[in-house]
Amino acid sequence: HHADHACESALAMMRELVAINQQLEGEAAAAQRPFHRLNIGIGLNTGECVVGNVGSDQRFDYSVLGDAVNLASRLEGQSKTYHLNIVIGEDTRAAAPSWAALELDLIEVKGKHEAVRIYTLLGDGELARSPAFHTLVEHHDRMIACYRAQNWAASRAALDQCRHRDPRLEAFYDVYEERIAH
Repeated sequence: HHADHACESALAMMRELVAINQQLEGEAAAAQRPFHRLNIGIGLNTGECVVGNVGSDQRFDYSVLGDAVNLASRLEGQSKTYHLNIVIGEDTRAAAPSWAALELDLIEVKGKHEAVRIYTLLGDGELARSPAFHTLVEHHDRMIACYRAQNWAASRAALDQCRHRDPRLEAFYDVYEERIAH
């Protein structure tokens, strides 16, 4: 259940980051200094890799190596592009289907010759089963499908239906709005 544990851990990290930022904001206010919010990006990918102590007598390091690891690193970088904290790969989504996730895009990453389908992780199975999330998925998937079909009017209409359903997605939808306008 590695993928499930990774999803659980990523969401726990984001919850803890909220608490840390609240604490730091309080400390900054008490010290009358500016508060600078901490933000992180998380990339999750599932696949075979080598984990452990790697090296020789001259250089020895605990590391993780492999194509799956490289893709996870690339996904973490995409968190900035899409303005989302957690980006997961297609293999993780397939291995952990019960989590609340939305498809983001098909992207080409360095070292890959085929596009990789990427998702964002928004919540656990409870959120995934909620009627509100099902409605979001319906509009979101329609927006992505219309965008890929280059049906700009339908894509924009579906995008409008996605707005204001989850504040974490607003900057992401701004990316697609800009693409559609272009």
